[in-house]
Amino acid sequence: MHTEQNKLTTIFIGIIALIAVGMVLKFAQAVVLPLIIAWLLSFLIGPAVNYMTQRKIPTTLAVFIILILLLGILYLSGTFLYSRFSAFAAAYPKYQSRLLELAAALTNRFNLSFDPLAGINWGQNIGDFLVTISRSIFNFASKLTLVVVFLFFILLGKPYFKYKIRKSFSEDDANQLSRVTNSITGQVRRYLSFQFLISFATGLCVWFALLLIGVDFPVTWGALAFFLNFIPTIGSIVSSIPPIILALVQFYPELLPAVITAIAIISIHFIIGNGITPKVLGDQLNLSPVVVLLALLFWGWLWGIAGALMSVPIAATIKIICENVPTLHPIAVMMGSGVIYWREYKKKREVE
Repeated sequence: MHTEQNKLTTIFIGIIALIAVGMVLKFAQAVVLPLIIAWLLSFLIGPAVNYMTQRKIPTTLAVFIILILLLGILYLSGTFLYSRFSAFAAAYPKYQSRLLELAAALTNRFNLSFDPLAGINWGQNIGDFLVTISRSIFNFASKLTLVVVFLFFILLGKPYFKYKIRKSFSEDDANQLSRVTNSITGQVRRYLSFQFLISFATGLCVWFALLLIGVDFPVTWGALAFFLNFIPTIGSIVSSIPPIILALVQFYPELLPAVITAIAIISIHFIIGNGITPKVLGDQLNLSPVVVLLALLFWGWLWGIAGALMSVPIAATIKIICENVPTLHPIAVMMGSGVIYWREYKKKREVE
């Protein structure tokens, strides 16, 4: 009886703890979000700092060099995105007139009693959109400062972490903890690195396909595909809509280029998402579709677009940590897609 009461008490305490952690993450977003971004970035650029320190370069100097290079890349990326956005905003009136013409043609062709675009204040909407973009850029810049600060201190302590473990625990416990830590770090770095490369390949393919078709601003849509590819399924759908609509408006009254654009983009996302990604990342890092959906909903609700972008990396990181901690291994099994265990069961039945 007491055992069942203890189990119920533990379950309720766990639920209350989860709610409390969620509230802390929600209200402390301004600090926690940059910290998690810095923590994830440390897995990617940490090896560069270790490499430089092994070459007798002082740790502080190595971290400064890496952060300067990172800031340079971010500055160039921001300048590039701003120029692309400005070019599209300058060309927007041309596409607006064509869009209205296309809507009028569709209304007449299908004998609609209403104009689907009537009553829309395009000037006001575009103005609100520009204000939103400006606020987003300002918020991103303010968060970027915190990310750099957190990343600086995380990288400073990274080369000495293994020595602190050896000093804190016995030799056997230190060796076991080092193996678990190295396994977690390696798998997380492998996942983030390959996910970055896969997203980059997706953006590159989208850019090249749109360039061949002749759709305007192919680099912009390639960059959009790169960033949104980190959001599973929904990101691919959202990044595909603007270039398809643009192709429809740009080449109107011809419909073939828009159809080719749709086929090309959908094929790229399907081939890379369902063919290349599972083979590159392997079944070990596969997540259950339910886990992906729940992670997307939870982190998207918690932190907006930034949370949606990091939902899968965070879920994959949690799964990897659970895989390497024996007491948490059942959680990792339940978070997985189950394909590996289905194959093992099928092979076992064939042997029997």
